[in-house]
Amino acid sequence: MAESDTASVERVIAAPPAAIFALLADPRRHRDFDGSGTVRSAKKMPDTLSLGSTFGMSMRLGVPYSMQSTVIEFEPDRRIAWQTFAPGRARMLAGGRIWRYELEPVEGGTLVRETWDISQEKLKAAVVPLRGKTIEGMTKTLERLETLVTEA
Repeated sequence: MAESDTASVERVIAAPPAAIFALLADPRRHRDFDGSGTVRSAKKMPDTLSLGSTFGMSMRLGVPYSMQSTVIEFEPDRRIAWQTFAPGRARMLAGGRIWRYELEPVEGGTLVRETWDISQEKLKAAVVPLRGKTIEGMTKTLERLETLVTEA
């Protein structure tokens, strides 16, 4: 995997890992903390994610579209990752990126790391130029996560 295949942002959030993980593992709440502004609503999802769970998202980036995700990494209160593809036959042509959240207890709260991993992306050349915008969105995501868990 090339270094350019991933981008990560980190933030210490003054909350326990369990509170942050609960938000990440609830697909109905993804719109609440999405810093990119593309997530509209969850569909066809379980109440709480676990390893192997699948869930859909209605998205919008200029035009509406849908994505289907599968949880591929799951360690309660420590790590969760899902891989995203276009639904149906379009899966063979588009998707493959991984969104990963790692939580580490530290003095003052939890170090949260979000990683965008395009090492398995079908249309890598099309998404590489989005790296800077994606980092901005992930930074906003962690800010929103902090607000949600510290205001509760």
